Amino acid sequence: MLFRPKHKPTFLANLRSWVWPRSGWRRAGAYIWHRLARLPGTPHSIAAGFASGAAMSFTPFLGLHILMACGIVYLVRGNYLAAVIGTVVGNPWTFPLFFALTGTVGTAIIGGDAIAEIPVWDWNAIFMSPVDYFSRFLPVVFPLIVGGIPVAISVWFLVYLVFKELVTKYRAGRKQRAANRAAGDSRGEDQNE
Repeated sequence: MLFRPKHKPTFLANLRSWVWPRSGWRRAGAYIWHRLARLPGTPHSIAAGFASGAAMSFTPFLGLHILMACGIVYLVRGNYLAAVIGTVVGNPWTFPLFFALTGTVGTAIIGGDAIAEIPVWDWNAIFMSPVDYFSRFLPVVFPLIVGGIPVAISVWFLVYLVFKELVTKYRAGRKQRAANRAAGDSRGEDQNE
């Protein structure tokens, strides 16, 4: 094959590249930013999409963030790909912080104690009476759900406003650079004549 590496990377090398990109986090973040800002659509649609994905990352519904973000994107007329990328805001490094925040907000809204005992994982109980078993998790999850709603709404508006401004400025800068290049090319042609 034409562009394959000479030696296949080991499993540990592949795992390391997932945890820490070879080019570094700054370059990886810059690449994602350029890809997002160049998506087709208006700055509103891109910002609304990214904000929807980021906001859904603050909810405790792991595994459903992309579907929920796409539902919000449908309502706000956003960009679906930007929403999917926005859900990356929630990852194993940020979820503990997000859940601590939403749990604190949820218990402040509900009132009561934030500490609940997490049930022990029991396969027999899951198969014998799944509704009874999973209802034991409700005291743990309910404050996260209640706190996740106002936090997600706040995050959506904050990310939307910031991201829309950034995308608008980025596109204006690209347009200006393209106009400057075109003006430089036309000046060069005038001097050649």
